[in-house]
Amino acid sequence: MALNEIKKRIESTKKTAQITNAMRMVSAAKYNKMAQDAKDYFLYAEKVRKMVSHVAKSQLELLDDGVPIRQDGLNYIDFHDMLLERPVKKTGYLIISSDRGLAGSYNSSIIKAVQQMFEEDHADKSEIVVLAIGEPIAKFCRENGYYVAKEMHDISDRPTFGEVQAIVKRAVKLFKEQAFDALYVCYNHHINAVSSQFRADQVLPLTDLDVLDEDDMANVDYLVEPSQGALLDVLLPQFAESQIYGAIVDAKTAEHGSRMNAMRSATDAANEMIDALKQQFNQERQLRVTNEILEIINGANALNDNKKKED
Repeated sequence: MALNEIKKRIESTKKTAQITNAMRMVSAAKYNKMAQDAKDYFLYAEKVRKMVSHVAKSQLELLDDGVPIRQDGLNYIDFHDMLLERPVKKTGYLIISSDRGLAGSYNSSIIKAVQQMFEEDHADKSEIVVLAIGEPIAKFCRENGYYVAKEMHDISDRPTFGEVQAIVKRAVKLFKEQAFDALYVCYNHHINAVSSQFRADQVLPLTDLDVLDEDDMANVDYLVEPSQGALLDVLLPQFAESQIYGAIVDAKTAEHGSRMNAMRSATDAANEMIDALKQQFNQERQLRVTNEILEIINGANALNDNKKKED
């Protein structure tokens, strides 16, 4: 390879390394912001869960005693719908992927895990209803014959609840209408800056509200007006929606972490290539200098031979 060509490749790879390093720093800044948002949200969610659990305790006891579900024709979901487990004929899955690339195996790992989960847990595709965030998972489900009830694309890098409210409320509404009998939110859970793990968390019905320690219940007393039922009619749907939003925040944090690591790996690979090209450049230059020296020596020897012959 010519020296000029190697030089061009070195310069081109340096520019690539600069770009990927800049993208790594941008992703790191976004990751830090989302990690703090996720931390703040989970502190809030845990406090709300304990409060809701305390208020719902008596209602859970009524359901355990076989008290019938209200049939009042509400357009929205009531707390009985949220708490009562019914036979699961269809299952809803709200699956979170990313429309943006350059995030390593972020999307492929979600698709692979979802495919395996569907194949293991369901005998027929008709048992599955999908709500998709991101084109990759929506495309996978459409191409493989899974029913996609709603899609959402291009959510921001730091999504607000208002931004994702439509698909969140749609999921809760479909559960109320018995389009499915259980709802799971599936996403890559953020563990730390370098790792994440696929999770499928049940959101509806709310099955873990009665899991409270005695210490959690001690010295807590809520005055509720007009009634616990009326409060839960409002509070439980909001709680379920906040759980879904929390999963979206968690997934976005994992996405930024994955992209940050992918750009770091790309930068490291570019730097390694630069080092290899520099070594190749030095070897080629050394070889060229050696050849030139040999040509000079050979030329000098030839002149000496000719001179001796003339003498």
